[in-house]
This record gives sequence, structure tokens and C-alpha cells, in this order.
Amino acid sequence: MVKSKTKYNRFLFFTAALLFSKIYFAQFYNMPVDYAFSLLTEKKLANKDSSIHAGLKPYIHFYSSKYEHVPDTHRIFKFISDDPALDIAFFKHTLDFSPKGTNARFILDPILNIQPGNDYYKGNKTQTFTNTRGLIGSAYIGNKVYVETMFSENQARLPFYVDSFARVFGVVPGQGRWKKFKESGFDFAYSSGFVSIQATKQINVQFGHGKHKIGNGYRSLLLSDNCLNYPYARVTQQWFKGRLQYTNIYALFMNLTPASAKFSPYAEPLLQKKPAAFQYLSINPTKFVNVGFFQGIIWDAGDLKNNYHVNYNYYNPFIFSTAATKGLNDSNNILIGGDIKLKITNKINIYGQVMIDDLTPDVDFQKGMGYQAGLCFYDLLRVKNLFLQVEYNDVYQNSYLSPVTTRKNQSYSHYNQTLGFTPGHGKELFIMADYKRKRLILNARYHLIEREKDNDYLSSTEIANFSIGYLLNPSYNLNINMGYTYRNENFPNFKVLSNQTNYVYLMLRTGLTNLYFDF
Repeated sequence: MVKSKTKYNRFLFFTAALLFSKIYFAQFYNMPVDYAFSLLTEKKLANKDSSIHAGLKPYIHFYSSKYEHVPDTHRIFKFISDDPALDIAFFKHTLDFSPKGTNARFILDPILNIQPGNDYYKGNKTQTFTNTRGLIGSAYIGNKVYVETMFSENQARLPFYVDSFARVFGVVPGQGRWKKFKESGFDFAYSSGFVSIQATKQINVQFGHGKHKIGNGYRSLLLSDNCLNYPYARVTQQWFKGRLQYTNIYALFMNLTPASAKFSPYAEPLLQKKPAAFQYLSINPTKFVNVGFFQGIIWDAGDLKNNYHVNYNYYNPFIFSTAATKGLNDSNNILIGGDIKLKITNKINIYGQVMIDDLTPDVDFQKGMGYQAGLCFYDLLRVKNLFLQVEYNDVYQNSYLSPVTTRKNQSYSHYNQTLGFTPGHGKELFIMADYKRKRLILNARYHLIEREKDNDYLSSTEIANFSIGYLLNPSYNLNINMGYTYRNENFPNFKVLSNQTNYVYLMLRTGLTNLYFDF
């Protein structure tokens, strides 16, 4: 709560202090990575173009207007075009102004998620709810600086399997630590914010508190937006007329364990820190081929005084150089990989990803590695805005764990959630279909996840979700939505542990980030 207020005050500081210069008319927040909200943008980026790099999100719109969010332009009241109240309710930002004589612009909108629901688990009905209130704001200062911040307060009673996850791992998935709310609910805060500076035509610098996703699939095996936000600095470069993009990200993650063996019983203990560095090289050799190369390193976690010890190698910006000198089984957890995207047509893209964490163990299943293959259709069967995505992921059991050469928690994780493949490990078949007609949104998705333990079959999880929604305001994705989720997790050798969830819900929400409850 204190951190959220601090970030909010920072935003007010920026908006009050930076009221001068030439305005840059990008229309939407830079952070949206919500899958449904970004479909029209992804459809545009699927076109053959040697200057588009869509493998790292969020995009940086300073490089090209092609990265700007594509809004839904359908007007609800098409015969009324000059009513300010209707415009604010259904088309525009809640607050959007540009001081006269300046080239600055300021935007402010509410964050909402009012979500009542019913969870039917083992014949028992539980009423669930989510109650989220917050604000999101951004500012353009000239055409080189962009600032964005958001915070929200949340209370929730969650479906049984999500509730169980939160109690076991100490975090609400993707949203952080929680406090008890009334008898069985959770109380948690969520915040993010960053500053983006286009230092030169080729170089962009960002620093803030947020998350990133690398890859072209629904899942990412390299770096996903699965877990809670984290502090970071990001330097992105583009060269050779945009054909090459190189990104360095420096981040600080947390183990959800006390940083010291001794701490005051009257104060909340500090958590153990672990610094990380990522490099991602994206190349477009032609208009229809994109290849990416990745290296991620979780450096030495903090000691008993929570001091983490990194040497000059932490700042080494060159991809694969640390893996080449230290190997994949170093006490610093090193993970490498790559991805590829082929634009068969402007409407059909195929993609793949490979992740290698550790190849040292003699036994095959003990290795840490994984791969992904997927296919995206845009305007399927020539039906405008009908989307279909099919994806297969296979991640070995021992992926993302601490190297065997260390006793510290050097796992590829943050706040007890993996930074990679959301289910952790296993084989997953994923199918998703979306259809947008004017402001109507239909979505259907299916997951089949099978896990093994030491080469023995462990469990299978089926998840199906159907939803229908209506976009109320496209400026900040305010929508009303209702849906049904079926989830069945089956342990054939331990039938008493098998569980089935049937969850129905109604929601009024501003969907700007992805939250993953499909595990």
C-alpha cells in the first residue's frame, strides 16, 4: 500500500513538473499486452515487414507508429458525434488534456475489475468475487519522453484451485503477496510504472517497475509476463534500417524467503534479492522471417545480510558471452534459447521457440530444456477479425530450477512463480479462437497439460473457457464480460487428489495486462 502510494505520488510529480514541449500524438497506453485487447495490433504486426520486431513486449512506439495500439473504432451511437459525455463514456479517455502552448499530453483513466462469480467444486458452491479499484495515467513530454504509472487495490475470493495456489505459494498469480481479507479472501495491491526515453533515433532507454515477454506464442519459455512486476532497466537499440534490434534488460527479482536468519518479530522481514540480466537479439533477414536469440542469467542471490554480489560480468551486454565462459551449470543460473517466426502470408504466421537451461545430467528427464511450436491465423476463412491460434509446448521437469552447484535459491523465478513456462513444466496443447465484430468479443480456449515426474505419468489438466463480452470504451479496454471455465486436474494414481472446477463469472473490467489462471 505504501509502495503504491509512492508510485502514485511520483506520477503526480511527473504530471505537475513536465508540462512543457511539443506534443506527440500516440493515443494509447504503452503497457497493454492483454491478449484480447492487442489482437488488432498483432494482426497489423503479422504483415510482412522487415522493420517489425514483435518478439519482445511491451513494444516501443517511439521506433515506429506500427507499434502503436490499434483501437476498435466502431461508434456505438453513430448518429451522435458531438456529445462530450457520450464520448468520455464510450470512446475517449476519462481525462485527456494538453496544456496550451506546450507539447505535453496527459491521460488518466480508472482501473476496474468488479467480478462476481460462482465456483462449483466437488458439489459445493462457493461465491467468489474480485473487487479492483485503481488509476492508470500517462504523459507524453515532447516526442522523446513517455511516462506511465498505475496502481490498484484489490480484494478477492478466488476459485478453489487459484485459492489453493495462492495459499501454497504465498502470492495471487501474477499479482503479488496477499493479506487475509475477512474469513477466506485475499487483499493485495498491484502497481507498475516506467519512464521511456528515446535518447537517439536508434537507442531507447527505459527504467521502471513492470514485466516483459519474449516470444511470439501465448506462452513464453524464455521470459514470460507470468509473474509479478519487478524493477528493471531496459536499453533497446535498432540498427540497419530497423532490421536488427538488440535489447538488454537488468532486473531485480525476489525469493519469497527472509533475507536474514535473524529479524525482528515486530517488523516484516526483508526478502532475499537476486539480480538478473537478459539479452535478446532480434533479426529480420527478410520481410517474412524473424529470428531471435536469448540469454538470461539469474545472478548470485543475496547473502545473510541481503547483499548480492555481482561482478563486472553482470554488466556485460554481449549475448551468449556469459554462457560461453561459465557454461549452463554455473552457480549463476544461465538459460539460453531462441525463437523464429515465419510470415507465410499476411494472415498466417508460424512460430517456434527453444529453451535450454541445463544439459549436464546424464538422465534425459533431469535435463532442463523445452520447445514450442505454434500457428496463428488472422481473418480465418476470410472472416474479418476471426483469429485462431494453436500451440504446443514441451518443457522438461527440471527446467528453471537452481543449478546443482549452488545451495541458494537461484531458480528462474520471482515471488515463487516461474519466469518462463506458466505451468512450470509438462506438455501442453493450446487452442484459442477469438472473434471480434464491432464491439462484440467472443473467445474460446482449450488447454491440455500433461505432467510427468521422473519419467512416470503424474497428472493431466484440462482447461476450457468460453466467454462473450462487449467493449464499452476502447481507449482503456473497459469491457463487460461473462464466461464459464471448466478445469479438471486428474492424478490417476492418486484419485483422491483429482479435482474439478466449474466456474461461472461476470465481470466489468479494464483489461490492460495479462493474468494467467490457466495452469
